[in-house]
Amino acid sequence: MTVSPITIEPMHAMYNQQIGQLLVHGFRGKFQTLTKLNDGDLALFFEKVFDHVPSDPASQRMVALQEGEVIGTISIKWKTESTSMPTFPAWKNFHRFGKWTLLKMFIGLSFLDHKPEAGECYITDVVVHPDHQGKGIGNLLLQWAQNFAQTQPSLDKLSLYVAGKNPRAEQLYQRLSFHTQLRESSFLSHILFKEKKWSYMVKRLK
Repeated sequence: MTVSPITIEPMHAMYNQQIGQLLVHGFRGKFQTLTKLNDGDLALFFEKVFDHVPSDPASQRMVALQEGEVIGTISIKWKTESTSMPTFPAWKNFHRFGKWTLLKMFIGLSFLDHKPEAGECYITDVVVHPDHQGKGIGNLLLQWAQNFAQTQPSLDKLSLYVAGKNPRAEQLYQRLSFHTQLRESSFLSHILFKEKKWSYMVKRLK
């Protein structure tokens, strides 16, 4: 039996819906704790963010594709000298969620946002569809991020955050040469997501 090849390609608007659905698998626990949105509405919210919120120019999202299906995604960001004011999406594009739910979602996204330091290539998220986990797709996406960072003279490390409730993920990244540089405890994070402890992990590249 021939296994279809997996390709890593840049984000495209045609994948917005599939990536929105994929992110539910990675983040439903956090955002459903915050808002009580069901899977369908949460996926639609993520899709509309991709549709209507401009991406940061100092960022890149990639998708893992197999037979045209998005089976994984990774997003990275880095520091640039230029600064831009945050852009807020038009209410009409999100009104179905209600103002209070929308406010909580954007507060949650803002809280999870990390501002990279000089030299840091920060992995915002990496998600593999549950049906395709254990096949090395996450490693392919992380290898892409490493390759990207190594081609940029200004970047010398990869970084990411892992929730304290997910020790298996921390162990996985340790096997990939990430080191836990800092353990943080946040009361606000506990209030928002029922996630109090986080590990900040770094992989030096140069």
